[in-house]
This record gives sequence, C-alpha cells and structure tokens, in this order.
Amino acid sequence: MKWQIRLNKRAVKNCQKLPPQIQERFKALALELRATGPVQRRWPHYGKIQGMENCHHCHIKVGRPTYVAVWKITGAHCLEIAYVGTHEGADYQRLC
Repeated sequence: MKWQIRLNKRAVKNCQKLPPQIQERFKALALELRATGPVQRRWPHYGKIQGMENCHHCHIKVGRPTYVAVWKITGAHCLEIAYVGTHEGADYQRLC
C-alpha cells in the first residue's frame, strides 16, 4: 500500500531554494517514502529522532554542506515532511 506524503509550507519553501542536484535527491527520497513508508534504511544516517515519537530523518547529501530531510508519521499510511535543508538549519526538537 502506498503512503500519502505531504510537505509542510516550510519544507516546500526550503526545497525551492535547494540546488537542483539536491532537489532531485529529495524527490527520490519522497518517492521511496511513498512506496515503502517511513523506514528508509538505505539512506545515509537514517534514524528515528531520539525522544520524538514517530519522527524520522536521513541525510540527502553527506559532506559540506550536509542536507537532511525530517518527516513524521501523522496517521495511518500518512507522512508529513517537516523539513528539508541544511543540517545546520534543522532544529529537530522543534520540527516534530
């Protein structure tokens, strides 16, 4: 069963500012999230965010700068992508 993916306003705004190569990687992640759900072990540094229930993240690009995506489970087969952007700009406690 496919998952429903929703991007919040901040994620949409940040995604538009990303370099084209990073936007393509993010689109690939979003397609995998839709097809297989929130657990994305093949993406670098994937993990659940400690202390936050149903909140996950992974690195879209490792190096300098590092780009990350943060998403949370919002319902039965529903995900919300809360953030996409640089690692430095991600405040995990506030995002989920």
